[in-house]
Amino acid sequence: MIKKYMELVKFSHTIFSIPFILIAMVVAADGWFGWKLLFLSILAAVSARNFAMAVNRYVDKDIDAKNPRTQNRPSVTGEISDSQMQLFILANALIFIGTAYLVNPLAFKLSIPILIILGGYSYFKRFSEFAHLVLGISLGLAPIAGAVAVSASIPCWSVFLALGVMFWVAGFDVLYSLQDMEFDKKEGLYSIPALVGDKGAIFISSMFHLFSILFWMLFAAYAHLGFFGWLAVVIAAIMLYYEQKLVRVDYKNIPKAFFDVNGYLGIAFLILIILDKV
Repeated sequence: MIKKYMELVKFSHTIFSIPFILIAMVVAADGWFGWKLLFLSILAAVSARNFAMAVNRYVDKDIDAKNPRTQNRPSVTGEISDSQMQLFILANALIFIGTAYLVNPLAFKLSIPILIILGGYSYFKRFSEFAHLVLGISLGLAPIAGAVAVSASIPCWSVFLALGVMFWVAGFDVLYSLQDMEFDKKEGLYSIPALVGDKGAIFISSMFHLFSILFWMLFAAYAHLGFFGWLAVVIAAIMLYYEQKLVRVDYKNIPKAFFDVNGYLGIAFLILIILDKV
């Protein structure tokens, strides 16, 4: 059953958000921030993502059942029932709020608004192409949460880091949505590929990724990062260029671009920021 829940929320995708939470925490603490905050931050990240993905699966059951790419998800096949999903959603929401309470008062105050944003994403594809950016905002909250956990404030550099994450995620989500372009058109769902076609979507995705690099440059400048911090931005730019190139060569490369390149990007960014602060 645990395996089914992990499949439900695509637990392995947590790798997209955790590195940027830790990056913000390392920068805010100017180094090591302690084992307690490390444990609480990971618990908060995992519970928030579990909540968001479970809400998405619950809300999208009717859509997923029609899509050949998603019709084998546990939420569709009945391997996880509606009541089990509801309990899972509630449990992760309470874990997230409780964890935020243990971090500091500001984190606790922001916990419920964050959950509202995370849950709201699931409805956007039904009425707006901005769903890609809302997903980006959802993951972009991660570095702001990391800064809040350490400093109980939202420094300017954390906003630039978050905006970079927002456009990074929105960019690769647009590419990922190319797989469902025809399905979205047929079902009347809103996505950038369904609106402008594949070529237009790839162009918009590349612009989103350009914005992400520009905001990460501002992050590096405002956080007064050194050589390794700027190197992290350069390597991120190279990896995003490679991601765009992979998809342009063959749409069959979308899973590789989505999972592999983006996963390594976050890890490489984190390692270099740690080196910068060491």
